[in-house]
Amino acid sequence: MNLYTLLIKPILFRFEPEFVHDRFVKLGYFLGKFEITKNIISKFFVYKDDILHQEILGIKFENPIGLAAGFDKNAELTNVIPSVGFGHMEVGSITSKPCKGNPRPRLWRLKESKGLLVYYGLKNDGAEIISNRLQKKDFDIPVSTSIAMTNCKENLDLEVAIKDYCDGFLKFVDIGAFFTINISCPNTEGGQPFMNPQNLDHLLSFIDKIPTKKPIFIKISPDVEIPILDKILDVAKTHRVHGIICSNLTKNRNNEKIVENNLINRGGISGKPVQDISDNLISHIYKKAGDRFVTIGCGGVFSAQDAYKKIRLGASLIHMITGMIFEGPSVINKINRELAKLLRKDGFKNIKEAIGIDSH
Repeated sequence: MNLYTLLIKPILFRFEPEFVHDRFVKLGYFLGKFEITKNIISKFFVYKDDILHQEILGIKFENPIGLAAGFDKNAELTNVIPSVGFGHMEVGSITSKPCKGNPRPRLWRLKESKGLLVYYGLKNDGAEIISNRLQKKDFDIPVSTSIAMTNCKENLDLEVAIKDYCDGFLKFVDIGAFFTINISCPNTEGGQPFMNPQNLDHLLSFIDKIPTKKPIFIKISPDVEIPILDKILDVAKTHRVHGIICSNLTKNRNNEKIVENNLINRGGISGKPVQDISDNLISHIYKKAGDRFVTIGCGGVFSAQDAYKKIRLGASLIHMITGMIFEGPSVINKINRELAKLLRKDGFKNIKEAIGIDSH
């Protein structure tokens, strides 16, 4: 147990989750404004080790642990997140138009299940405001811009939804290290139409025309059936797609890792309930596509062992949020430190050697 889990978390968990999140974002934004505060934070949280370094798609990563989309919705924390020890981060998801999201309450803690129930509905300031915020900014770590379709009735029309995606993309062609196409948010009026391979093919044919040098990743749902996933991978191979993020929130309540009863029937679930599903999908993608796609593993990472399993199954990089909320920000340092030990214990000279070793 650390100071966070012993003293701070019991206090924070007495308050409404979104209230706590918003205060932490404001605090992080303030601390990130000053070099002195960033340097002090770095001394406590940042861990560096050459065994964790990778160059992927021409992008250098100091360590594999990244902050997933959904925490820094409006890209207000890009100054401070590197000081907490993350090796990369994803901002957003960002939509072409500003979006207030779904009505509150829209975030709940699943304390027994070590998860979150999320129903934000893509709340964000919109592509124009966020791109202006990041314009000409130098980032200390690779930053991914996650683009989703605006949560509105108009996007029930697929052609309108595709234009909406493209309008968002166009604002970020030169901002950040890589793109994510979020096709799997479970909390929008339009649902997940682009988890349909035919619709995805149509969307990607337009994305292909957008002039950008940035690599493109697709974030998939953990609820996807394997035959559909295989078709998605086949579609992605024919377009300018470089990677898969595996995975988003699950809508499935029939999960043995969900301890709480009578969950509301809206929103998606993160954390430990997604862990095994994510791991299985990562392994399948690696077996199916090999190194054709770079995979980012997301779902249920609370420890170095959790991250290491995803890496050995085929993930090159890791995303997390829920583990940090339950274990505190020091967990990033701990994961990186222990991950380096696990790699050396197994005789690897670099993390790249471990990727997919258990999925051959």
